[in-house]
Amino acid sequence: MPKVLVVYATRTGETQSIADLVAEGIRFSGAEAVVTNINDIKTEADLQGYDGLVFGSATYHGDMMQKMKTMLFLAEKAGLEGKVGGAFGAFGWSGEAPDRIFDTMKNIFKMDMVSAPLRLKSSMLGGGTKMAQDYGREIAAKLGE
Repeated sequence: MPKVLVVYATRTGETQSIADLVAEGIRFSGAEAVVTNINDIKTEADLQGYDGLVFGSATYHGDMMQKMKTMLFLAEKAGLEGKVGGAFGAFGWSGEAPDRIFDTMKNIFKMDMVSAPLRLKSSMLGGGTKMAQDYGREIAAKLGE
């Protein structure tokens, strides 16, 4: 069974809610999903042993959270080339973080990314729950390609 790591950085808990819903979508599709707070990622070894990785951060002042930036530098050494990837995040008024994470995973890490990053103001607004679960399904489908 394919295994996906979903790592999130959050300040208010909304990005964690999205991470949990993305993981649900992955599980609905028959893959295993492990959801982890970014504070639990200490070394590149913590990113090993997964077929796919999904990183999420809220956007603050036009940027991803500092802990996500730090983890991305760590992830660069983890040998993620060719692994399935996705990026997501919660935002208030701008929402650049998921795009920047996605582009880093695609262009620097050379991961096999899904179609686009997922950007949600809230998992509870405007179909956010379904959108996050569908994003998880898209990740799981890419694992089977």
